[in-house]
Amino acid sequence: MLRLENIDWMAPYAYPIVLLGFAFFLFHVFENWYANVMNKPLYRYILIYKKLNKEEIEVLKKGFYFYNLLSIKEQRQFQHRIVMFISQKKFVGRQEMKVDKKMKLLIAATACMLSFGRRNYNYGLIDYILLYPNEFYSTVNQANHKGEFNPRERALILSWKHFEKGYKITDDNLNLGIHEFMHAMQLEAMQSRDVDSLRFQKQFQNILKRLTVQEVRDTLDKTRYFRNYAFTNQYEFMAVLAEYFIESPNDFKEHFPELYKYTRQLLNFTFAGY
Repeated sequence: MLRLENIDWMAPYAYPIVLLGFAFFLFHVFENWYANVMNKPLYRYILIYKKLNKEEIEVLKKGFYFYNLLSIKEQRQFQHRIVMFISQKKFVGRQEMKVDKKMKLLIAATACMLSFGRRNYNYGLIDYILLYPNEFYSTVNQANHKGEFNPRERALILSWKHFEKGYKITDDNLNLGIHEFMHAMQLEAMQSRDVDSLRFQKQFQNILKRLTVQEVRDTLDKTRYFRNYAFTNQYEFMAVLAEYFIESPNDFKEHFPELYKYTRQLLNFTFAGY
């Protein structure tokens, strides 16, 4: 049996512990208030950064245009996130596909680009990245796919051929990696209550409300700006919206300034000229 005298030493610490807990609660309340009012997290980064090696940095500089749009400080932050993403995901090749370091780097860069404005950037619903050389048969709907997010298996599945085409061509608004990672981000936001998820939900609702405005609907019908697949459902619309936002921000902003604004706030893209 635990004697009271054996816990007397805790008494001097009880008051500070209570104060610390209350301070943490107030900080949490303030953080959520700030994210709701300012449409961005209170903070995003830690002070210690992991780095890519010179060879990996050269891959980004030569083959991943977004990296070159960032400031030196942002590039260090981007490198850290890529290192952490790769260390926490398992990359698996299918159909004798061999996954090399460059492939991991470019997939991680795409994921971290889309989530760069978030504090919670690492896609907690994804444990596995499965890579096929080309289109693959999906048992989800018995059809061939170029990409798929499978939350039950905690896997993001990609055709490397189509992923590679997506990041190499930067202005056609077709980017398989962005599309599939947005599906994962959106589902995580729907299931979570962290500041990034709450902010995502708020701006997503703003986007849906904007689509009910007759003027916007008329412009969508007239211009056919977004490809037809966007109107499959609200989840595909958000994934396509992310592709257009990343690859053609100026054109997107000109056609649909309010949708652009909400998407920018949803992703918290306050860098790289967006």
